[in-house]
Formats: sequence, structure tokens, C-alpha cells
Amino acid sequence: MYKKYKNLVKDHVPTSPEQLWVSDITYIKTQYGHNYLAIVTDAYSKKIMGYKLNNHMRTSLCTDALAMAIKNRKYPNQKLIHHSDRGFQYCNPKYTTVAEDNNIIMSMTKQYDPYENAVAERINRTLKYEYGLKQTIKNTEIAQKMTEQAVYIYNNLRTHFSLELTKPAEVHLNTNIKYKSYRKNKVNLPELTI
Repeated sequence: MYKKYKNLVKDHVPTSPEQLWVSDITYIKTQYGHNYLAIVTDAYSKKIMGYKLNNHMRTSLCTDALAMAIKNRKYPNQKLIHHSDRGFQYCNPKYTTVAEDNNIIMSMTKQYDPYENAVAERINRTLKYEYGLKQTIKNTEIAQKMTEQAVYIYNNLRTHFSLELTKPAEVHLNTNIKYKSYRKNKVNLPELTI
């Protein structure tokens, strides 16, 4: 049975890597129609932990991205919340079971408000506008190669103002950088406690 989960992270910010993952799906245009990119990002380090691009939006697209993220974990004993919108893929028991079997706590936006999943939305925009994924790409195979390259550059080479001009892969291994939220007008947001 499909299930919607409470928003456990509203107005909270993580204080270290792998306390909070955010997930979303965006579309990539090809000459043969839309492809879809599922991404799992660590909200603290902004590192893309897992992703999958294909020409469908089935739940397996998201479970493949989640499986990659789980495989890439550096802190498997850290309590972890997975936050997403209420898309059917994330409500599907095939997805939630994979998460919960790996001791990941599910959280979802209350409505379909993109501001409730701002980090994930920002990553989608960055990949599209900075790495050419917004253009119409010839086919799925080329889109997959471009996505792989974009994720590598984003994680390992691109500095972020919100990370004090450090790279996500470095921040993921170094918890001494103060987290900055994308929320506007934030005032003393409480730390994320699980």
C-alpha cells in the first residue's frame, strides 16, 4: 500500500553528513522524448550520493538511485532521514522498503511545495544550467554519459558558496564547515535532531 509520510525536517538543518538525504526527479530532454533523472543528495555536504537516468519514471528509477546512495554511504551508523516530495515513486512500498530495510527514516513534503525540498530542487537546476543537461540531448546513452560527467564535476571539482568555496566530496568527509540553508529569511533554525 502506498503511504505518505510526515515532514520530519521542516525548518531543521543537518549538522553533519548523512543525517538528511533529499531526493527528487527532474526531466532531461532528448531528441526521442523525455528522460528522467532521479537524484539522492546529502543535504549537509550537497554531495550527490546516488543518481539514475533513464527514459521512464517507474519506481525502479528511484530505487536504483537510492541503492547507489546507500552503497556510497561513509557513515552507515549515522541515523539518516530521507526526504522527498510525495511523488508516487517515493510513496511506493518497493521504494520505502529499500530505505527502511537500510535503517533510513522516511520524510515527505506536506504539500507539493518545492520550497519544502529546496536543496533537491537547487541541485536539479545546477545540473541542468551549469552542465548542459537543459539542452536537448541526442539520445539516452549520451544523456547518461553527460549526467555521469556532470555529477563527477559537481561532487569533486565545483566549489560552492554555501560550503565556503569547498567541494561537496571534501565537505562530506570534513564536518567542520557550517551548513547554510537555501531558505530565505531564516532566523535561528533549530538543528536537526533524530
